[in-house]
Amino acid sequence: MYIVPEREIGALMTRASAFDAVEKVFAAMASGEAYNFPVIREAIGHEEALYGFKGGFDRAGLSLGLKAGGYWPNNLQKHGEINHQSTVFLFDPDTGKVAAMVGGNLLTALRTAAASSVSIAHLARKDAKVMGMVGAGHQATFQLRAALEQRSFEKVIGWNYHPEMLPNIEKVANEAGLPFEAVPLDGMREADVIVSITSAFAPSLMAAHVSPGTHLACMGTDTKGKQEVDAALLAAATVFTDEIAQSVSIGEAQHAIAQNLMTEADIHQIGAVINGTHPGRKSADEITLFDGTGVGLQDLAVAAAVVDLAIEKGIAIKVDV
Repeated sequence: MYIVPEREIGALMTRASAFDAVEKVFAAMASGEAYNFPVIREAIGHEEALYGFKGGFDRAGLSLGLKAGGYWPNNLQKHGEINHQSTVFLFDPDTGKVAAMVGGNLLTALRTAAASSVSIAHLARKDAKVMGMVGAGHQATFQLRAALEQRSFEKVIGWNYHPEMLPNIEKVANEAGLPFEAVPLDGMREADVIVSITSAFAPSLMAAHVSPGTHLACMGTDTKGKQEVDAALLAAATVFTDEIAQSVSIGEAQHAIAQNLMTEADIHQIGAVINGTHPGRKSADEITLFDGTGVGLQDLAVAAAVVDLAIEKGIAIKVDV
């Protein structure tokens, strides 16, 4: 098998490559060529950690495997490590033998940002000018960099539960040559695109905070009970997602469905827009919302691309198992 250490990922996987890999796997999911396995995600009762597994099989790309990992909220403070920790394992679909082990931390950040940027590319208004960020943690910087590449934005606005963290995203905006403004939540009405990336269990962004024509990418809800946005906001929007089964069980849609504000039939796969079997945005006033729950196939797609590059560049470490 091949090992690609975490330290090598930054030199191998670009935002453009992550976007391409995620876009292709979303399209394969919508066409039935790829499918995800049921997610396992548990509170382990130690260090307040959430740990689990996401996997799947892509017949088109011949990617089979899983990502193991989760969220250790005390890591940064106690150990100087990032809170999200993960490793991707790939298997040979012809034999079942393990093929590769790939550091998954940076890959997770890049594939999550790629997912929201794919949704912006396909669903946001072409004339979008103001980029809004709800959340300013480690992942928010990846989200913002990827999002800013999808439209000709002129300004970034941001809100965070802890305002002292807003310089994280202000720096990214300034690096892109854009002004940044910290706003209250009702200031998000100025935004044409909003990415929410928090780990909240209660909504912060409400329907009254969002203007007609906005595209939202809700990227933080990936566990039962989590919630970033008002359920009424989903009811007012055309909702898209990576995986419908996850959207209704661990994504934002879990709350809107529980309140009988929408049904599973109201949710569409983003891959259908990519494939052209769903028209996507239908009007300039339509609110579109992408419920990004994070699927194992995203991890497999970017990991497979990294392994190929690492072998090509002689960076992959070959070991016997």
